[in-house]
Amino acid sequence: MNKKLAAALSGGTALLLALTGCGGDEDESKKKLDAWAMKVCDQMQPQVKKILEANKSIASVQTEEDSKKVQQTDSAGFQVSVDAYKALANAVQDAGAPPVKDGETSQKNAVKALNDLSTAYANLKKRSDALDTGDKNKFGEGLRAIGGDISKLSGQSSEALKKLQSGDVGKAMAKQPGCQKNSLSPAPGKS
Repeated sequence: MNKKLAAALSGGTALLLALTGCGGDEDESKKKLDAWAMKVCDQMQPQVKKILEANKSIASVQTEEDSKKVQQTDSAGFQVSVDAYKALANAVQDAGAPPVKDGETSQKNAVKALNDLSTAYANLKKRSDALDTGDKNKFGEGLRAIGGDISKLSGQSSEALKKLQSGDVGKAMAKQPGCQKNSLSPAPGKS
């Protein structure tokens, strides 16, 4: 009943791994950019871990028959994502604009995208909490609708985040332990 939701969360996990796995060559002449990347990445890793754990928790109940348990787990997972995306937005905001061409625009777009994700997960939590756990068919339909919306979310903010991580910013972020792809492992998802 929760397979579409788990599949959609996998898409969100891919977005997070893209955000934290920037890839690129080292460039020692970019001290200010490295300092900026360190500010962002040091705050990023714990939040991304929280989101991945929330996704793992939600995926773990995909075959659960107890609708109330599914609802409670999903609700808690969505709340973790709300808080973590908000914290990520604050980390990017607090770091200031990256010292590159169009850095201020990239920063504003990334902060907006992360805040939008936080708000969207808050809405998903509200919808999940409102599902009727007494009617398994209606509950399943509601979960499928939520899963479809999560799929949309996973792609919604990727452009602004890609722009933030492009070029020299991406290279600087890739050097930071908190933004290295291998510092996090994706949550295992069943499909």
